[in-house]
Amino acid sequence: MLEFLLRFFGRETASSKKVAKERLRLVLVHDRAGVSPHLLESLKNDLIKVISDYMDIDTNGLEVSLTQENDAVALVANIPILRVKRTFKTIQEPALKA
Repeated sequence: MLEFLLRFFGRETASSKKVAKERLRLVLVHDRAGVSPHLLESLKNDLIKVISDYMDIDTNGLEVSLTQENDAVALVANIPILRVKRTFKTIQEPALKA
């Protein structure tokens, strides 16, 4: 009800306008970086697999995005950690052939 009144009187709410602006900004960053949403989702799934070997994480709260400042694009990941695992798998290095 309050949002309706604020919209009716022309006051901006923090919701839809800012969300739309943020989505547009993300689309522009993805386009300029040449990263498709499918690639970003695949990267997110791979990050979950790797980090899950070492930590229990909240996958519902996980956020992975690209940001752009000046001419540089950065990968930003917000990964809520639930617990650090005390034991983890170690990868054996393959023996070198002589």
